[in-house]
Amino acid sequence: MPCVALPVSFINLGLQAMSRRCDLTGKTALVGNKVSHSNRKAKRRFLPNLCNVTLISDSLGRSVRLRISANALKTVDHRGGLDAFMAKAKNDELSPKALVIKRAIDKKLASTATA
Repeated sequence: MPCVALPVSFINLGLQAMSRRCDLTGKTALVGNKVSHSNRKAKRRFLPNLCNVTLISDSLGRSVRLRISANALKTVDHRGGLDAFMAKAKNDELSPKALVIKRAIDKKLASTATA
């Protein structure tokens, strides 16, 4: 397999090439069996339902493009927006890109609370 050189911006942020992983919930592909009518089993992958979406951060005042699952989109809407979702999200589930956004939101909220 050939080695692929990533742009410097990817290396600095710790980002990987595009994977089938949700940026917010960390959902990845699962492995299971495809079962035929005759009950023969063959390996297959269950891929997450990923969507490219643009979410608006109220505290940052700008939009953010993320690749998230449809389930995560429903959860963001249920919790009241991107800022509320990031406040409750665990750091180990978030992608490096989402972690940068979460830190920026926390920093902005902390600065507005002290001012």
